Amino acid sequence: MGVIVPEIAFLKTLRELTTKYKIVLIFDEVMTGFRTSTGGAQADFGIIPDMTCLGKIIGGGFPVGAYGGRRDIMKHLAPEGGVYQAGTFSGNPIVMAAGLATLKNLTETFYRALNDRSGQLALNLNAFFMRAGVNAHCSHYKSMLSFRFRQRAVRSYEDAKAASSQEIYGKLFHSLLKSGIYFPPADLEAFFISGSHSTSELKSLQETVEHFFKP
Repeated sequence: MGVIVPEIAFLKTLRELTTKYKIVLIFDEVMTGFRTSTGGAQADFGIIPDMTCLGKIIGGGFPVGAYGGRRDIMKHLAPEGGVYQAGTFSGNPIVMAAGLATLKNLTETFYRALNDRSGQLALNLNAFFMRAGVNAHCSHYKSMLSFRFRQRAVRSYEDAKAASSQEIYGKLFHSLLKSGIYFPPADLEAFFISGSHSTSELKSLQETVEHFFKP
């Protein structure tokens, strides 16, 4: 459903209820893990889950996944416990070396510069949409962004569907592609800014999007 920033009250309530009723709270940080900060979204919002799932960011982009969490849960895994798990890329030395090299470069300075560039792009695009009277909005959280085809904020999946337009996004997608910019193929997906994207490249993206929407 694209980028929807969670309400802190919702996350706090989740944590309180799962603790009260002894339910395992799992955060899927496959997208947010190491993307927003070294601590992920759980550090950003100050909500610590019982278990966390992470994706290929821990392998520097190579195929790999991991999960971890409370000691009393993890001790059930082999060889200490009776739950066996394995994977094709578990412990692959090339993947682990790439992941370690990536993690060494994820500094506070890196995140600050990345999030500032991403936020400025969203700010510039939304300012253009307002000036031009375009019924669109760029929602973002740190370096994660989504296009919505309405001005009002998107707070839920129902909102996201209501703000979706396959027709408009399809035309935008092919317009960007002709300009050498490859976007996600569906508007309910997010797109991400990386440390490799320069200010000039983001400016080019902004200008291309503005040119598409200009009356």
